[in-house]
Amino acid sequence: MAVPAAVYRELHLLPSLLSADFARLGEEVEAVLDAGVRFIHVDVMDGHFVPNLTIGPGVVSALAPRVHERGGILSVHLMIEHPEQFLETFARAGADALSVHVEACPHLYHALQRIKSLGMGAGLALNPGTSVERVAEVLDLVDYLLVMTVNPGFGGQELIESALAKVPVLRPLLPTTAAIEVDGGVNRENIRRVVEAGANWIVAGSAVFGAGDPFRQAQELAALMREPAKCGPTREGLP
Repeated sequence: MAVPAAVYRELHLLPSLLSADFARLGEEVEAVLDAGVRFIHVDVMDGHFVPNLTIGPGVVSALAPRVHERGGILSVHLMIEHPEQFLETFARAGADALSVHVEACPHLYHALQRIKSLGMGAGLALNPGTSVERVAEVLDLVDYLLVMTVNPGFGGQELIESALAKVPVLRPLLPTTAAIEVDGGVNRENIRRVVEAGANWIVAGSAVFGAGDPFRQAQELAALMREPAKCGPTREGLP
């Protein structure tokens, strides 16, 4: 389904399935949806672009009906080589938003335009070691910009502060209709600071699925995201 335009301006928690119990994947998804989460974040890794293998379109296809019947949104993050070859595949599988990496995609204009033409939200991701200048030329095309705050490939890493520092630099360069997503090392201690930096889509994996009851963890992280700001820009709208 198409992501409503207003959602890109709202504050949302995106639990990452990378840290979920794959033997109970359906139950884990239901738990965070029950907690009021609207997004499910799916990391797709190929063992080449990043040093890990995860899931593919088959799992997305299996989850999509369950997520969509609850009014949820499937956000798929392609950490793979030649992502442009798989855009149609993930659209058919049920992805609602799809992000590709600037480092893996030589023809960004074409890829982002194709994602949009397939009815998905178009996301562009950049790694911690990638400069802001690499994405400047295509920012007018993106629905959301994904700033990686860890080296992609594995969950449970610590947030890289220099990567988070890109967020307030990027925010004024983006259209006001676009979201900034942060992924990597987000936990209870730093989630509010990530929001205050200017991000409004916040990915959390281990902090949701690796810390006990995902229902309770998702609710508590969502509450922390909504705490009154100490400084910097914030977004509203988290359920």
